[in-house]
Amino acid sequence: MVDITELILDDHREQRRLFAILEQIDRAETDVLSAIWDRLAAFLELHAKAEEEIFYPELLQVGIAARRADRVEDETLDAIHDHNEIRDAVAAVAQHQVGTDDWYAAVAAANLANSDHMAEEEREGLTDFRRLAGLSRRHRLAVAFAAYEARNYAGVEAVDEDPAGYIREVENKLPTESEPSTEDQPPATENKPAPSNGSLSVGSLKRN
Repeated sequence: MVDITELILDDHREQRRLFAILEQIDRAETDVLSAIWDRLAAFLELHAKAEEEIFYPELLQVGIAARRADRVEDETLDAIHDHNEIRDAVAAVAQHQVGTDDWYAAVAAANLANSDHMAEEEREGLTDFRRLAGLSRRHRLAVAFAAYEARNYAGVEAVDEDPAGYIREVENKLPTESEPSTEDQPPATENKPAPSNGSLSVGSLKRN
């Protein structure tokens, strides 16, 4: 069975591979550099949007049901904030002529922003989701994730999200009572009750 956490990791590996390829191409081959960067930039945005549409709403839902709302909320806020930073870094690359020192510096900044995000997501969000969600759920989401990326292979528009606003919008779509299925039931390590209305109450949480 395919697993959404594995598909996300596959995307991360491909992003790292493309950044590594850029570092090994002669700067005089601007057509090649441009072609690979354009593919990578589009892929970064498609991956981020697929996570925002498919993965993070589910992470929030299972976190609420498992009484770990604060943790998954913080992870989601960080992820959306990171996506915005990556978008900004990608946009900055377009301000420079391909193959110049400034262009390489902008690409390196995008690589750093993306690498930091991937490392944090792999350490936190993906790990938590494997603990909280059963394999059948991860399989169903993997199919949806793969379908989203396939349907939007030509690219999606890069638009920054307000992290707290994103979570509020997701919460408003959650069921009133969010209870995990048997396969998704985590160990009982916390006694804090989940909000009865499914809300994570993020109104006071802000990102600079």
